[in-house]
Amino acid sequence: MTTDRYDLPLVHAAVADPDLVAVLTELFDDYRSKRPAPTEHVRFDPDLWTQLEELGLTRLTASEESGGSGASWIEGAALLGLAAAAGAPVPLAEHGFLAAWLLEEAGLPNGGELRTVCRPDPSGRALNVTFGRDADFIVALWEDGETWRVADVPSDHLDITPGRNLAGEPCESVLFDLAELESAPVVDDSVGQQFHIRGALARSAQVCGAMERVLELAITHARHREQFGRPIGAFQAVQHLVADIATESSLARAATDTAVARAAASNWEDPGMLFTVGVAKSCVGHAASVVVRNAHQVLGAIGTTLEHELHVLTRPILVRRSEYGSVHEWDETLAELATHAGRDRLWPLILTGRR
Repeated sequence: MTTDRYDLPLVHAAVADPDLVAVLTELFDDYRSKRPAPTEHVRFDPDLWTQLEELGLTRLTASEESGGSGASWIEGAALLGLAAAAGAPVPLAEHGFLAAWLLEEAGLPNGGELRTVCRPDPSGRALNVTFGRDADFIVALWEDGETWRVADVPSDHLDITPGRNLAGEPCESVLFDLAELESAPVVDDSVGQQFHIRGALARSAQVCGAMERVLELAITHARHREQFGRPIGAFQAVQHLVADIATESSLARAATDTAVARAAASNWEDPGMLFTVGVAKSCVGHAASVVVRNAHQVLGAIGTTLEHELHVLTRPILVRRSEYGSVHEWDETLAELATHAGRDRLWPLILTGRR
């Protein structure tokens, strides 16, 4: 996607298959042009979900044996980024990247019904379950002694307290009776960490896509909005704001693409994935603060109105940068990994993620 002489691809051209990116771009551009006017409360879009299902996109990275499309995380990240850039109100990351993966790991069937995913605490309560009220099933992962267990629970069998997050998306509190659930153990004892870093990388891909769309909006507004007889983009202060958005978005994209490429190349078995995803999540989190602040400064009052597209992007950016680990938590993780590596191993850690 280009804006005059600025080349602003929502997906790194060298990473994702160009034919798939073209299909996704057309799909979500069409959705953006036809979606209902934004409201304070975000609602799940069943028509868009049906369209995504018919195209085989709702379980894009799940194996073909389980009914998925068998694509890599490179294609998956393209899907997540472009959907987020369109403000698509559907649980793609939860359903197709996390819940489907957990069911495969536990050897449980996946009939294709709408799912979301969560990690209940020892009391059985899970907070911030995105689109919990809309899901047919909620996939739960929890630690039972030294064993990780997975359950696929019909949502109408659960105690769900409706709520909403900062972005206005459905975000529920769900209570499970863990002792009574029909569940399956997971052989891989690293599944808890895997779930965390997969969720973190999925959120990073979503935030990158949304930030790149924010950059497009900021450039367009700066070129066409006039003040004192000339476009506001002619003022150096505005140019600096837009340049910082572009710089931070590019850094976040580079870090995220690196993590996605390594995940795809190693099928998530690279021992350096924790560090690599941590770098992506940290870069994305710090970039989000600059991008959201500067974009609202560039657009001014119009960017805060309910009718404008900007808040459809910036509110989810602020929510997703803190999910699957806050910026502070990931910064601490990176600091611990670097300290543990020591001076002699710090550069190899940066290059490979391996201590």
